[in-house]
Amino acid sequence: MNKDNSVRFIKATEKMVIPETVAQVTQGAQMLMKLPVAVQKYIMTKASVNNPYMSFIVEPYAFFLAYEITDMDKASRLVPAGYELAPSSMFHGTKERPCAIIGAFNIHTSVFWGSRVEMYLIAVNKKTGMMSWIIGDYESNTINYDPGNGFNGASTAHSVVTTSFRGELIVDVAGRDGKNRFAATADLESGKMTALNQRLWLEGNLSVDYGGSLHDGKTKAFGLIFDPREMARALKLPLKNVAVEQNSFGGGILSGDPFEACCFPYTQHFITTSVPRESPMKTGSDLKKAVADMCGLLELKDSSAPGKN
Repeated sequence: MNKDNSVRFIKATEKMVIPETVAQVTQGAQMLMKLPVAVQKYIMTKASVNNPYMSFIVEPYAFFLAYEITDMDKASRLVPAGYELAPSSMFHGTKERPCAIIGAFNIHTSVFWGSRVEMYLIAVNKKTGMMSWIIGDYESNTINYDPGNGFNGASTAHSVVTTSFRGELIVDVAGRDGKNRFAATADLESGKMTALNQRLWLEGNLSVDYGGSLHDGKTKAFGLIFDPREMARALKLPLKNVAVEQNSFGGGILSGDPFEACCFPYTQHFITTSVPRESPMKTGSDLKKAVADMCGLLELKDSSAPGKN
């Protein structure tokens, strides 16, 4: 992918985020929360016919810790039918092991704005053979949607994902119900840009699904559209410079200490469907074509908007 296409895609994703529209969607979601989940899905599906895509922009310093799974039986019950837990690692050439990844990041999208902590179980889709990220749990300070529960409001008692002038990453996110808390600090200046495990970060983001109570038994894996180079390298943080004050995500299925720490020091730009849809993409080449196609589609839409000629 050439530089021009990359810049076009970045601009296109950012243009989709209009604060006034985000506020209107948030108000609409609060109304939808009062309806049965089946009715919510029907309304969303109908609305997505005219507006099928949403941008998903992860702000700098998204932070990820990989934990080895210690209770495979219990963890296996959290992945939906058709998946099998698989060994992986975050960086190229490092030891792979059955794992879950905790991610903390700030985001702005075309439908919500805030911060999230998510727990992903890493598995293989037995039908496609693709490495997959299974969202097993999350906490967020903004509106949320998952197939199993539909729309719900902010789940956090407090949510801090930020940096300091000392080059520290500071995370402290706690669920309002007291079940989940993730609090950690990391020295970003000690990190070194390192090649990522492409099967996990590239292929895995083309096959994302929900697990546990977040899955409704019908949802198919969906894919993200992004410039593959945004998943080429990230900061590898020495574990000695990462202090985890508390991590209660995983409910006892994970090792007490992470085996890898990763941070993206730049913005990442994604487009996905507003309603989860199975994706035909499987490779980096598929992604490059999808990015070029999406640029053309969004630019055509932008040029036909009222007031444009």
